[in-house]
Amino acid sequence: MTSHRDLILDQFTRQAIPFSTAPGIRDEEALALLAASCGTTPDDTVLDVACGPGLVVCAFARVARRATGIDLTPAMIARGRALAAEKGVDNVSWAIGEVLPLPVRAGAFTIVSSRFAFHHFLEPRAVLAEMVRACAPRGRIVVADLVASPEPEKAAALNRMEKLRDPSHVRAFSLAELRALFRDVGLPAPRETFYSLESEVEGLLTRSFPNPGDADVIRRMFADSVVDDGLGLGTRRRGSEIRFGYPVAILVAERGRN
Repeated sequence: MTSHRDLILDQFTRQAIPFSTAPGIRDEEALALLAASCGTTPDDTVLDVACGPGLVVCAFARVARRATGIDLTPAMIARGRALAAEKGVDNVSWAIGEVLPLPVRAGAFTIVSSRFAFHHFLEPRAVLAEMVRACAPRGRIVVADLVASPEPEKAAALNRMEKLRDPSHVRAFSLAELRALFRDVGLPAPRETFYSLESEVEGLLTRSFPNPGDADVIRRMFADSVVDDGLGLGTRRRGSEIRFGYPVAILVAERGRN
């Protein structure tokens, strides 16, 4: 039986370039918003957990003293190194490794972030607790991820579609569930910023690697959603395209003094 770790490695090895070049993923305004949301300064040291192709690491590195990315997938880390070289960013470092546990000492970073990764974690609460451990007192924890509808049927439909599109997907959380994760690991109520990650179905599928036959199922789900908004994504048709927007939340909380 294929393990979840194997699914992650398979999917993100293949997604390394198409994911990193997708317009919504590399959107500079969204990346700058993430760095600004936690008040990044030149004194900060940043750890980006499940860093993928390094876009967030490079965005933080423009402001912070140093930024480090860690990811399970060697192809993603290779992409991050290449991206940093392309951008002329040299205050970065990279590590291939697991998120449970994070291979870093306690309190080593003033900002610990993760973007578009929590819906892939089997144990999100444990990962968030590790992020808190890695964060210095008075540092900031940042989680940015797509948000599922609070309506159970729409959330279930979104998660079914995402699982078909990317078998390494576990579950997208509602905003209330994300807030609860912060509370469960002892963090205060997070500050919240929202934006929409815009895409269209065929573009989404070109950077995805669903199992044979599942792409057509996904197309039908989106086509049906134009009529009844069954995925909770504000799906609409523009000419021959079906467009939609993933709602994204950026949650930021300050770690306590101890």
